[in-house]
Amino acid sequence: MLQIKVAIELASLKARGGSPQLSFAQALHTAARLGAEAVEIDGRNEVSVADLSRTGVRQVRKMLEDLNLRVSALSFRTRRGYADVNELDRRIDATKRALQLAYELGTNVVVNHIGRIPTEEDANGLSTLRTALADIGREGHRVGALLAAETGTESGADLLKLIDSLPPGSLGVDFNPANLITHGFDPREAAQKLGAHVLHVHATDGTRDVAAGRGIEVPLGRGSAEFPEILGALEEHQYRGYLTIRRTESSNPLEEIAAAVKYLRAL
Repeated sequence: MLQIKVAIELASLKARGGSPQLSFAQALHTAARLGAEAVEIDGRNEVSVADLSRTGVRQVRKMLEDLNLRVSALSFRTRRGYADVNELDRRIDATKRALQLAYELGTNVVVNHIGRIPTEEDANGLSTLRTALADIGREGHRVGALLAAETGTESGADLLKLIDSLPPGSLGVDFNPANLITHGFDPREAAQKLGAHVLHVHATDGTRDVAAGRGIEVPLGRGSAEFPEILGALEEHQYRGYLTIRRTESSNPLEEIAAAVKYLRAL
């Protein structure tokens, strides 16, 4: 049976509707109080990949240890993907620094959107993406952390095709069911395709609004993400990572995240 290890994305704990925002320390305490075993940290807005000193790393680790928390992943979401040549070298270098920081904080996963995968007809774009990811992958092996591509904009089959075209172990997967659903893909099918490469799972849910012709994120357990089946597919590939609760749009995030923790514990 898959061991359920629950984490919470700290950014999801931020209050909505004009209420005061939680500080980093307050968010850590809240995550611990809600029953999380780990947290996902934002490497752009909560800690600085570019500026966090060794002393700063030690301080963050001490805060985590005092609350008996670990880091499930470091998110480092760039504005553009790795097929976009605009400032690409700068983006690659920043991602490499994120990999180093992730390892120093105690995780081996950095989450980012890699951007849309170019079609075979766009040979230059596809080559640019592959070269960038292979470069990042080599650095990941050197420092002890890997980039995990967040699912959503492509089917599981298309993302798997890209992974298989790279040197082994260059790129992992951050499995986000809500992203897949809102883009019209089946998360269960994607889990079966990508299971061997999943490094991190976002516990999210979504549904398709047929009338509006679009997908929407909903509280965990209220959409069409069949988590027992998804987790069953991941168990076949011995997934041992965290299920990190993420809720990007909510007027009452604390209540919804508390309910999500209970939902996952009951699986």
